Amino acid sequence: MELRESLKQGLERLLASGRVKIQENGSWLASLEDFHYEVREKAGAILLHLWSQEGTLVRRVIGIDADEDGRLALKVTRFGRTRPDRLEFVCRERDVESGQLRREQFRARFSEMLAQQFPDETVSSLTSAPDLEHSLSGNYVRGITMARNRGTAIMAAAPGENSATYDALLTFGLLWLDRSRYRKSRQPIGGLRLFFPAGSGNVIAHRLKAVSPSMTLELYEYDTATRRTRRIDPRDGGNVKSWLVPRRELEGALAQAREAIEPICRLNPAAITAEPIPGTSEVALRFRGLLFARWGPDGAFFGIGSERALTSAARPELERLVRKLETYRSPLASSSRGPLYRAQAERWLESLVMADAARIDARIDPRFLYAQVPAISAGDRGIIDLLGITRDARLVIMELKASEDVQLVMQAIDYWLRVRRHQEQGDLPRYGYFPGVNISSQPPLLLLVAPSLRFHPAADVLARYLIPDIEIYRVGLNENWRRGLRVILRQTLR
Repeated sequence: MELRESLKQGLERLLASGRVKIQENGSWLASLEDFHYEVREKAGAILLHLWSQEGTLVRRVIGIDADEDGRLALKVTRFGRTRPDRLEFVCRERDVESGQLRREQFRARFSEMLAQQFPDETVSSLTSAPDLEHSLSGNYVRGITMARNRGTAIMAAAPGENSATYDALLTFGLLWLDRSRYRKSRQPIGGLRLFFPAGSGNVIAHRLKAVSPSMTLELYEYDTATRRTRRIDPRDGGNVKSWLVPRRELEGALAQAREAIEPICRLNPAAITAEPIPGTSEVALRFRGLLFARWGPDGAFFGIGSERALTSAARPELERLVRKLETYRSPLASSSRGPLYRAQAERWLESLVMADAARIDARIDPRFLYAQVPAISAGDRGIIDLLGITRDARLVIMELKASEDVQLVMQAIDYWLRVRRHQEQGDLPRYGYFPGVNISSQPPLLLLVAPSLRFHPAADVLARYLIPDIEIYRVGLNENWRRGLRVILRQTLR
């Protein structure tokens, strides 16, 4: 009776002080957010019943380990088990981030979904905790299922995530598979299963075409209402249809804008470039990659952050802006920390590569190099950084990064798959790319270009799982590349 009353008083005191977080053996029970409780005695045992809209829990309370400010720790047992567990109630000092809460609540439901889909397998672990050392994101629930003498790595994306999170599931799934295989385990890890809400897996299935068929990789979509899962065939959901914008449309926009933009370009011809904005009739003007003006059917506009119409009266202000850019967005600027210097670094890098692509790879034909090539699909607007061709007519795709990015490989693979498809269908010459060149049927080369110390270690892991048709080179640049490009390393990524 004393234990029962002490337990009730401890819970009432905690709940009166604010919202409470429940942990069992150190794991957060997010399904019991905003819980209700009942303490009752049955056959001489003190039972604690917790429930919420998302879940329920019943434990036999053996004793109270700690009852202090903001914390109540209990020693409990589950029905059918004799080993005690630790159940803790902790006052939350601040609200849990909504995404974290959603993923933890999904983790509990996902365990039930796995038991229903794979009744002959056991789940050895499920977590959504980030593992920064091994580049594993906290945006997903991951674990391992065991059947007989073989395990399978699993990763799932919760409902309510953004499209970028779903699209990146394959990247983090492969990293988790690799990590699972190299952990100390009695049983080998054979393959990978990925789970996502129905209708969100098109990009995943599309990118799966680049993964070696020698590995076992299964895709499952789940219904958020019924919590039922269904295995899907990547061929049914991986047809990301894209189309190229004809070169004549892009060149037509430049021709229309020429009279208006030439006076602006003359302010600093070495630094200012003009390029059509895909999908519009507008032209962007960039100063070493930084957008500072644009032209459209309604006239010319300029400004960084906010725009104003370019009129004769505003011309002196435009000239002052260009002089400011000459000072603060110069390779020799006195400070490399200013916002104008650091803004849109990848576009600055792109402008340098465009001016001297042979420095990146001597095989590239300098006559044909297209920047920001739009490969548009119904669901997104893929923009290939640079598309070129070698002197012996083999296509080259360059993906540029100025900083470390775990998604570099898979993003580049996505563009490689699109270009390969357009190559096989003969779309490139039909849309005006590489005029007069008999494009080789060889698969495109893929160059990953970044400062040599900015390549994410995940690239080496992901490359192990790709089809051999994808020939990838890592091109590492000098850290102070703004002052001039120098290639520090060039190596095959495989």
